Amino acid sequence: MRNAFFATSALALGATASLLLAVPAAAQTLSLDTRVDRIEKELRAVQRKVFPAGTPVEPEITRPATTTPPPGSPSSAPIADLTARVGTLESQLASITGQVEENSYKLRQLEEAFNKYKAEQASPVPASAPAVRPTTSTSAAGTASPPTNSAPAGASEARKTAVAAIERPNTGDAAGDAYTYGFRLWDAKFYPEAQAQLKSAVDKYGDSSVASRAQNLLGRAYLDDGKPALASVAFYENYQKRPRGDRAADSLAYLGEALIQLKKPADACKVYAELEQVYGAALSSSQRGMMEKGRTKAKCS
Repeated sequence: MRNAFFATSALALGATASLLLAVPAAAQTLSLDTRVDRIEKELRAVQRKVFPAGTPVEPEITRPATTTPPPGSPSSAPIADLTARVGTLESQLASITGQVEENSYKLRQLEEAFNKYKAEQASPVPASAPAVRPTTSTSAAGTASPPTNSAPAGASEARKTAVAAIERPNTGDAAGDAYTYGFRLWDAKFYPEAQAQLKSAVDKYGDSSVASRAQNLLGRAYLDDGKPALASVAFYENYQKRPRGDRAADSLAYLGEALIQLKKPADACKVYAELEQVYGAALSSSQRGMMEKGRTKAKCS
């Protein structure tokens, strides 16, 4: 009888020990699932902040299907290793989130600075200033012909003739033609005319694929015309509105140059830091060369 009692007790103790060993493994698996779910949610939140138009990058790894370990399985080395890896991911996510918040803060600082520049440089248009309208002519049949090339009021006859000689393209692509004509005016160094044309192109076709190029060239036309304040506004707005546009990185590089001309080297250094951080390895050799030259001129640390 006594032996039977001890045998029964031993079996009960063995079953209890098996259950106690199984609980930590199951609890660890549940804890890992909870932590991985939280990491995925936080990553999606970070991606929504960095890529508001949609996440262009798919995750490189996926979480494998979890299985509950059989009763009696102790916490194994793979579980401990997975726990350490999840801990590392959580640490990296915290670092990424902090970096996003820091970038957002820097962007707000830049925005505030340029809103101030715009307010300083804005000047009221005289009430007597006439409205500038495209010149049209009417044929004998009564239909209006396309606007002719025009120079600013007060331009010499020689300049008017030279501007009129710049061919206005007509390929059927209105947005592309508007940009190309602005480029031709800028390339011929008719900067005021190029500014008017490019600003019109941006206003009309701001959502088109050429908008980034048009506004960047508008900034360059201002910069080449000795108007760095207006150039800085054009460059900054191009980067802010079209960060993935064809000329977004160029606009940041030229923005740094405009700020140097405005004698704001500290702000220029912030812009170069933003350029390096946002575009990094994607920068072309000319863009990187311009950035490094600007950093030297601005004496960036």
